[in-house]
Amino acid sequence: MNELIRELSVYLDINLFDTRTSFLFALGCGAVYIYIYLCSISRKPQLITGATRLSQFLQRYCPVVTETYYPTFWCWEARVQTLLRPFITTKPYVEYRNELIKTADGGHISLDWSDSDDNALYPISTTRPTVLILPGLTGTSKESYILHMVKQSEILGYRCVIFNNRGVSGEKLLTPRTYCAANTEDLETVISHVQKTFVEAPLMAAGVSMGGMLLLNYLSKTGQQTPLKAAVVFSIGWDVFECTASLEKPLNWILFNYYLTNCLQASVNRHRHVLEKLFDIDYILKAKTIREFDERFTSLMFGYKTIADYYRDASPNHKLKSIEIPVLCLNALDDVFSPGHAIPTQSAKQNPKVALLLTAHGGHIGFLEGIFPRWATYMDRVFKQFIQAVFEHKDELKNT
Repeated sequence: MNELIRELSVYLDINLFDTRTSFLFALGCGAVYIYIYLCSISRKPQLITGATRLSQFLQRYCPVVTETYYPTFWCWEARVQTLLRPFITTKPYVEYRNELIKTADGGHISLDWSDSDDNALYPISTTRPTVLILPGLTGTSKESYILHMVKQSEILGYRCVIFNNRGVSGEKLLTPRTYCAANTEDLETVISHVQKTFVEAPLMAAGVSMGGMLLLNYLSKTGQQTPLKAAVVFSIGWDVFECTASLEKPLNWILFNYYLTNCLQASVNRHRHVLEKLFDIDYILKAKTIREFDERFTSLMFGYKTIADYYRDASPNHKLKSIEIPVLCLNALDDVFSPGHAIPTQSAKQNPKVALLLTAHGGHIGFLEGIFPRWATYMDRVFKQFIQAVFEHKDELKNT
């Protein structure tokens, strides 16, 4: 019996030692992770602009640009942030009013309006501030990131209108034409329509990913002639050559490129009866990458001789000098869709109307924060504070 007790005592001592060792090891690993997170992952964003006045305006009325961005500690990596946002964040309910407007070539564009008629902050519809929102490559007004932007606008009493690219939101394609990042004709039609509908209402725009690229290309083309008071863009691809090269890396192709290519092909196939008059649909459906899709379809549709010509024209990185209204551009330096080294920091410093806000982490349209990021993200906070600054302090903005 004594021998049995001794053996049991030794056994318990060994297991207690193992438990203590495991606990101390886990505690040590946790401490190291917290240290790395606080010192290397959580950082203040870089605010880059060529004008002291614009910088001061942003720091005064958009304090988020000076705050440390704490990405969700368990999913701060770029790909994880990008992949999880659509599944983690809620999809708040928004009741839209749909409108189809005609285009010069016989097509039509679907607009979804959130009028904020019940909001007491701006009871007069004719003068209610309006935000035009442009979704990403395959996005519509129903994307979670769009719904959150609309909700942020509603809190402030603003009207929103979402520009759905041709053929993506359920409407029929009337002509053999869709959309691209370089051609701004449809956007010009939409902006003109919105401005004429509410002549007295101040108007600004927000673009996400490809929508932001399209918006900057429009602004570089129109200069001071635009009716927009300001603009904000998120996670845009500055250099399309670098964007496609990044997305064609093996892991990125598996996680993102293949899926987006299939989405683009599905849209083409859905409108086959209209598009097959001008394009070889079966050949387009065999594309394995976005680059191949653009080469076989997008660049041809808009009259480019080569894919390189289209990508050069679609890239906003060399057009910043022509922008003449205040623009805030939020990008994460780890965005695999838009590599950090391709962001035109030097060009931004040469235009007093442009400000770059660069976070170390955030991925592509990710910017998750908080322990369980179900609601507003860092991107949503930037959006809300900037549009409020534009509309509530417009006189000061004019002087930047």
